[in-house]
Amino acid sequence: MDASSCSFCGRKKKDVDLLLSGMDALICNFCIEQGWELVQEELGMKQPAAKKKETNQPFQLLKVPKPQEIKRFMDQYVIGQDDAKKVLSVAVYNHYKRLQQQKSNDDIYIEKSNVIMVGETGTGKTYLARTIAKILQVPFAVADATVITEAGYVGEDVESILSRLLQAADYDVEAAERGIVYIDEIDKIARKSDNPSITRDVSGEGVQQALLKLLEGSIVNVPPQGGRKHPEQKLVPINTENILFICGGAFDGVQRHISKRLNTRPIGFSKDDHMSRILESQQLLRMVNQQDLKSYGLIPELLGRLPVVTSLDPLDKLTLRKILTEPKNALTKQYEKLFNMEGIRLQFEDDVLEYIVEQANEYKLGARGLRSICEAIMTDAMFDLPSEEGVQEFTISLSYAREKFERSAFFMMKKVA
Repeated sequence: MDASSCSFCGRKKKDVDLLLSGMDALICNFCIEQGWELVQEELGMKQPAAKKKETNQPFQLLKVPKPQEIKRFMDQYVIGQDDAKKVLSVAVYNHYKRLQQQKSNDDIYIEKSNVIMVGETGTGKTYLARTIAKILQVPFAVADATVITEAGYVGEDVESILSRLLQAADYDVEAAERGIVYIDEIDKIARKSDNPSITRDVSGEGVQQALLKLLEGSIVNVPPQGGRKHPEQKLVPINTENILFICGGAFDGVQRHISKRLNTRPIGFSKDDHMSRILESQQLLRMVNQQDLKSYGLIPELLGRLPVVTSLDPLDKLTLRKILTEPKNALTKQYEKLFNMEGIRLQFEDDVLEYIVEQANEYKLGARGLRSICEAIMTDAMFDLPSEEGVQEFTISLSYAREKFERSAFFMMKKVA
């Protein structure tokens, strides 16, 4: 080795900016920088947890949003669903308070209240979670329960949920340990049957049992890069004790279990008229409780870790109409912005909005149905108008909307059915 070259990489003195000498070796500035990055990367996974243990200080925020402030913020984006918004606002606020609780001599420790939301498709479960993430000052992650399987089978492990939270926290373990996780499609891991089977339910009850340790609070070894594709990666221990979990699912058919429970009565007694009206109305989902979810297929151990149950109301015509025009991120405002970027002023006639709402209500797809119908009506205009010169204004009339929608595959599907 040349006496005037780096002992690590072999670069000569003329090829580097700096060459430091030691007892019997030399090191250049490039090797110093690379070594520093490796040290930071290695300590980055260990330092937050160690620091937390040393300081043992409660989490502090400059301003904790009050429940009414959180709900008012969600009101700007989500129409209706007041009960669900109140439950989520209180859950998030109490989550902040738990993070700030001081050690005291009264031995009172505030436990977390994980939430489960029940509602038909298109009523806004995922949208509520994404909206509340905008106001949070803690890491927030959305996970899908449908891709999770038992360990050893094709799919993702439950630890991948925390991998997303760790990524949202920019790999800061201390920040991730005070985050919030929304698990979507929780109903898809319901137990398929109460009868024993010779085949394993690898994406059902087995996943529920694997979720128990996450929801309750324990030290979980998490692969920071997620999944099983990087077996060589170092696992990061995360304490889930202060992570709030919000679960959501459509639970299609749970109304039958609610009706069965509410209809239970001694032989020879007629049911109450008020109860009869509830059973016949669309408000049946408001009566849902843990017993109904257990009958649906969730194991009691999981439900015990999800103590707060709230429901989302089905969307009626009035609510669908408001969703089209009133929220900050309303569909009509989105299309108007798209056309405005092309220099075109877009307008919707009132009859068109009523027509869209009627079709969405008929298909029973909730707010998602509104988007599908609007796309069927707007596709031709969005295809043609950017290429046409001199178009400054475009108005969607009822005749135009009816013609475009009735020619769409969406309408043809209903006709065939």
